[in-house]
Amino acid sequence: MKRFMTFLFGIIFCLAAIAVGGYLYVRSGHMPVATSAPPMPFEKRIAGMALNAKIQAEAPKDAPIQPDEPNLTAGAQIYAVNCAFCHGLPNQTAAPTAAKGMFPVPPQLFEHTVTDDPVGETYWKVANGIRLTGMPSFSKSLSDTQMWQVSLLMAHADKLPDQAKAVLTPNAAATVKK
Repeated sequence: MKRFMTFLFGIIFCLAAIAVGGYLYVRSGHMPVATSAPPMPFEKRIAGMALNAKIQAEAPKDAPIQPDEPNLTAGAQIYAVNCAFCHGLPNQTAAPTAAKGMFPVPPQLFEHTVTDDPVGETYWKVANGIRLTGMPSFSKSLSDTQMWQVSLLMAHADKLPDQAKAVLTPNAAATVKK
């Protein structure tokens, strides 16, 4: 029994030492929090696992609206106003200025087309945002229909109608009403 108590005390002591060490590490200011700092070990893996599990559990499977020309064009207008600032436009030569100072750097969605992402996954990201990335939740600033329209735009980015493509040119995007 004495051996078991010693073993148990050792485990409790080790766990307490790890907790105190972690607290002191954070409290001392050594933990990287600036966007220019490199990620902590396993930061990407742990955050990615948590995000993927949450999306898998909560993302809707099907869109309640059709990917027709009016919805895709409306999605392009929403994208131009709310998303292009960080995620860029098709055929844009350089990442938007805001994207250069963010960590992690927001993906340039038309450079690395997200058409293989299920539309429900994109909708979940638009509606909920992604913690610690700069990706905001749009659930309080866009209607449900608008979030679906921009999600459908991304899901069909490789086969957009001409009217939607026209909205996503740099000159047109600059004039879209906010």
